[in-house]
Amino acid sequence: MEFEEITEDAKVFPGEFLLHVPKKTIVVCGAFKGDTIRVLDNGRLVEDKVQNFKKIKLNDNEREERYVSRCKGCGR
Repeated sequence: MEFEEITEDAKVFPGEFLLHVPKKTIVVCGAFKGDTIRVLDNGRLVEDKVQNFKKIKLNDNEREERYVSRCKGCGR
């Protein structure tokens, strides 16, 4: 698992997981507005500067390990 800086090229989208560097926790992105990002951190809505977050980058092997198949019982 690698972490990369958030730049103009590497945009952030709602629902994406990010690393909050000061707290060293993984959070879910809620909104990206200018120089701030709103995230859900352990059930709380937090707004902080873009510089305090990093994108989580997974390689193909890590993505396969974390993939979970769904039940398929309702999809008939």
